[in-house]
Amino acid sequence: MIRMIVKVDGMACSMCEAHVNEAIRKAVPVKKVTSSHKKGETQLILENPVDEQAIKQAIESIGYRVISVESGPYEKKRFRLFG
Repeated sequence: MIRMIVKVDGMACSMCEAHVNEAIRKAVPVKKVTSSHKKGETQLILENPVDEQAIKQAIESIGYRVISVESGPYEKKRFRLFG
């Protein structure tokens, strides 16, 4: 699994977050996508690598600006009851 963090400029509210999330879902197959206008970023969890340009184009086509994209391996956090 892969985790991508996309820094996005122009999100001002929760509706902006929803627009960005929807645009990404339409552009690439994602397991999970969440945005935060306060942090100015969108996080994606992906099964397989995707074209960063497709993500950038999807976000910019709805009026926001992509500042940076970083990706790396994603490890699901495990719940531990003891220890």
